Amino acid sequence: MTQDTVHIGGRRSKLAVAQSEAVQRMIQDAFQQYSCRLTTTQTLGDQVQFKPLYSFGGKALWTKELEDLLYEQDPELRLDVVVHSLKDMPTLLPDGFQLGAITKRVDPSDCLVMAQGSPYRTLAELPAGSVVGTSSVRRSAQLKRHFPHLQYQSVRGNIHTRLDKVDDPDSPYACLILATAGLVRMGLDYRISQRFDASTMYHAVGQGALGLEIRQGDARMQRVLAEIEDVESTACCLAERALMRTLEGGCSVPIGVQTSYSVATRTLAFSAIVIDVEGTTWVEDSTRVVLGDDWRADAMQCGNDLALRMIQGGAKKILDEINLAKLPVK
Repeated sequence: MTQDTVHIGGRRSKLAVAQSEAVQRMIQDAFQQYSCRLTTTQTLGDQVQFKPLYSFGGKALWTKELEDLLYEQDPELRLDVVVHSLKDMPTLLPDGFQLGAITKRVDPSDCLVMAQGSPYRTLAELPAGSVVGTSSVRRSAQLKRHFPHLQYQSVRGNIHTRLDKVDDPDSPYACLILATAGLVRMGLDYRISQRFDASTMYHAVGQGALGLEIRQGDARMQRVLAEIEDVESTACCLAERALMRTLEGGCSVPIGVQTSYSVATRTLAFSAIVIDVEGTTWVEDSTRVVLGDDWRADAMQCGNDLALRMIQGGAKKILDEINLAKLPVK
């Protein structure tokens, strides 16, 4: 390799910068001859903070502006790799782009953050009518299934903005539901009062992992990213993304997953749920498969097969009946 600089791009939020810096450290640890340069930019999803995500677009909200820079004509501005939260990446990328690698996943669960000074530690302790802040239909749908006596309202903004909102003495929110990984990466995991497993809430597809997007066929970056790819996380996330792709689900529809992969035994365990927005109807299923030598293809086949089985069980009907336009915009 003759080029000694890798130009990394990412979003401008504090969390996104922390994620880009983590990838920078991985590359420089693996390739002592490389220096990395970071560029941050705002995406449409960052700029529109007053509406819930399902009301104005899909995953491209977080990716398009950065993707454009992968093909920028000016070599000083052109990116070599874009760092995304994998859950924000479309399962089908535009022509000319590819998912170059998935890094080691941080805890993919969702978690509960109570307002500062709250006497409560779990959702089960909250009084009827308490307001739970979340902009995710997936989260609110699953919580309505288990906690129908609580209220659910949209809350947008970066992590610190959301924490400020819930901690405001005049806040309507009793608590927030957030991704555990974001709080861990920001050193804010001390705010977590409860982490959820699948018995309460299946996590989002790709949650907790970073997806590294590159130009299609960029051999140099493929060689670089092969050194920082995490096999366990990649197997799990490829299966999850294949399930979502087959179900034709976007970032705001109520599809939840839970996966684990043993590299030693090559065994992938995969559970998933599709649930209606009111939490009253759902399809839940699971599978366990041993991946072969072509483990990436096998992982994606596993996700596809589980999705097809869930469709036969009624999952597609649930998704087809969700009319996001009728959901409240708060």
